[in-house]
Amino acid sequence: MNDDRPDGRDEGPEHGDRREQQERAAHRRRRSDGHPDPERLRYFTHGDGAHGSGGRHGPRAIPPRGAGEPRRDPPRRRDTSPQAGSPWSPPGSDGGRRPPPPATSSRPPGPGPMGPEQSPPSATAHEPPRQRHEPPPRAYDPAPTHDAPDLFADPGREDYDRRQVDARERSALASSSVGAPTGRDGGPLPTRDRSPKRSVAAERRRRRRRVVISIAVVFMVVLIGGIGYAGLRVVGFFGADDKDFTNTAGTADVIVQIPQDATLTKFGEILKENDVVASVNAFTTAANGEPISAGFYKLRTEIPASTAVSLMTNTENRVGRVVIPEGLQLDTKEGIDGKTTPGVFARVAEATNVDLNGEESGVTVEELAQAAATATPQELGVPAWATDAVTALNGDHRRIEGLIAPTSWEAIDPSQTPVQMLNYLISRSASLFAQWGLPESGTTTSGMTPYQTLVTASIVEREVNRAEDYPKVARVIVNRLGDDQALQMDSTVNYTSAIQNIDVAGDDFTAATKWNTYQQKGLPPTPIGAVGQPALEASLDPPAGNWLYFVSIDQQGTTLFTEDFEQHKRNRQQACDNGVLTTNCG
Repeated sequence: MNDDRPDGRDEGPEHGDRREQQERAAHRRRRSDGHPDPERLRYFTHGDGAHGSGGRHGPRAIPPRGAGEPRRDPPRRRDTSPQAGSPWSPPGSDGGRRPPPPATSSRPPGPGPMGPEQSPPSATAHEPPRQRHEPPPRAYDPAPTHDAPDLFADPGREDYDRRQVDARERSALASSSVGAPTGRDGGPLPTRDRSPKRSVAAERRRRRRRVVISIAVVFMVVLIGGIGYAGLRVVGFFGADDKDFTNTAGTADVIVQIPQDATLTKFGEILKENDVVASVNAFTTAANGEPISAGFYKLRTEIPASTAVSLMTNTENRVGRVVIPEGLQLDTKEGIDGKTTPGVFARVAEATNVDLNGEESGVTVEELAQAAATATPQELGVPAWATDAVTALNGDHRRIEGLIAPTSWEAIDPSQTPVQMLNYLISRSASLFAQWGLPESGTTTSGMTPYQTLVTASIVEREVNRAEDYPKVARVIVNRLGDDQALQMDSTVNYTSAIQNIDVAGDDFTAATKWNTYQQKGLPPTPIGAVGQPALEASLDPPAGNWLYFVSIDQQGTTLFTEDFEQHKRNRQQACDNGVLTTNCG
């Protein structure tokens, strides 16, 4: 509200008298030249205190001026030029403000209502000098357009300026090592009030990211380059090494091991390392994709690649390769026909015995038998389900009978000791038995332990020739054991006989051995030969049936089964008539 509002009467020169008009003008001058009312000033500068009545955006009070003092116009709302002396303006600058023009009085000359010589009272005569800065009633807003001019300037700027100086110093410290941009005065640009520790940590993180990215790029370049180089080398871009030896006789003997699932190129690398061939490319070219088995080979050094391929495709140059058929026993046996069947020990000794430059190496049958009889079950690699049975026959090499599976053993190391060789064969056979279904503990459906099942399967393996008869033979064994009847199997008697004969006769029936099932009830103490997968599977779950007797009646292996003993005698007579049996024939 302004006191200069009209009071509703006309004030033209033609209305009222001149004295009354002069008195009203003088009254207005006295009110404006006097000391401003603090309450009115607070209302016009800060509002009435109500919510939303911000003082800085309300009307501004015009301070009194003395006589002859030039008029002070309030700053324009959109003037954003810095004030003189402010940290926002360069040194020596007046802030870009032009000095206000001298004020000219708009009052007409002549005596006023206070007398011809009387002048308006000066504001300085009635009030003490005003302070340059008074405590701000609210927080400082840094926008220059909001600053109160001159007498009512907000001292909060000093706090803000001090914070800006501190921010500049911190920014200079943080950015000195990273080349931060600078302002016109050479210092860093004003930044937000951040902690220097945060800036340093952020820079460390940026450096770590740059290092990680650099390492990743280098790794990818090396990887791609290596793959490219290998590919170009394979296709012969760099020129393949085709060197080859020419002496087919070579210079010395050497044992070379080729690992399982090795490629032809790997073959060539191993041969080159052992000085057998001159280059990998020469060997792969000579092999021409021909399949070569893994295992141990006796070769000559410095021989042509074609000669090396010829030696490796000839089984006579294989070392440590043993083929064990189903039913084979540990010891060598002689048959009724005069033929000798080498046992497992003999075949292993033959496969590992090799002459290297005039010196014999490998193992003998006696060394293998001694190791089987005296080494501990743990040293021999015996599985847990067979440990008790093997321990009970300590000192007898036959205690490991049946624990070596019938298969083709391709890589028995000829440099190993007898115990190590047996451990290799027995431990890997246990894995084969597990694959074929033999449990490692408990009992089978027929009520047998794993070791008893293996013994039963060995008898099935030796009794008949046809695999289709295996399940019925296994059922006969289970039925006889269930009836507490002696097995009376010829195969068990032949196990300890010097001459193998399917038609058991004479003293063999009465031989006092643990394997003579004509004299001993129950199963023999060990298997009687190598057990194959078909016989093992038949013994694990034999079919239902009441059979107690069986006999093979011809040379083709035809076998008849029955539960009646009288019928069995008639079936046996057929075998006699066909010349299969001669003992106890009518």
